[in-house]
This record gives sequence, C-alpha cells and structure tokens, in this order.
Amino acid sequence: MPHKLRKTRKKRGSRTYGYGRVGQHRKSGSKGGKGKAGHHKHLWSYVQSHDPDYFKKESLKPSPRTAEKKIINLKQLEEIAIQLKSGKKKKVTVNLEKMGYDKLLGAGNITIPVSVKVAQWSQTAQEKIEAAGGEIMAAA
Repeated sequence: MPHKLRKTRKKRGSRTYGYGRVGQHRKSGSKGGKGKAGHHKHLWSYVQSHDPDYFKKESLKPSPRTAEKKIINLKQLEEIAIQLKSGKKKKVTVNLEKMGYDKLLGAGNITIPVSVKVAQWSQTAQEKIEAAGGEIMAAA
C-alpha cells in the first residue's frame, strides 16, 4: 500500500536509488537477459518450475508413403483357406482386402485351389497359386 514513509521517498533525487554507480538496476542486464535468454543456463531453475516442456522435441509422424503395408504369405493363406473350405466346394474364394491385407507374398506352399482378391501380389505367389489350380484377381 502506498504511503508517504516508503523507502523510495527518501531516495528521491539520488539518481541511482542506492543501486551503485552507472546503470545498475536498469534495462535487461539486471533481469538476466531479454526474453528467453539464459533459459538453458542461469535461468534453468525457472524453466524447470514454470515451463518444463520448453526444450522437448516433438516426434515426427511417418510419411504416408512410408507407411508399412500389411502382408500375408501363402503359408498363412492356406490356413485361412482350410478354415473357409466347407463341403464339396472345389475352389475357395478369399477376399484379402476385406481382411485388411495389402499384399500377398510367395513364401510357403499352397495345395488348395484358391480364388484370391488382393491389391498387390508377388510373381512367385501368382505362379504357386496357378500351379495349385487357383487364380488371383486384382481388388478394385
């Protein structure tokens, strides 16, 4: 609360108000620098208590072009085809796109004739499926 007996009343006219010779207690030097200067040095304790996330880096999101494709091999496709085969059906139809797979690869063997819908497939997968009496259709 302001009152007439404050210390600054006695210091009026003294130019430095008791802060020494030239320019002390003025400008940004007395505050430790302008703006965010010194936040990684002498004002570190301030950063720790008031803005602890200031020096953290945000992680980058992967590019949609480099997003991994979900793949399946012929070995796993045969297990799915065995589960889907019912009764006297000769050829089993498997829609891999609806199951969430993007690409069919040729690791393993397949003995059941299968009709497969998938967006991409490898050459060896196509050869092995056609040798077993099946076919591959491009999913649209």
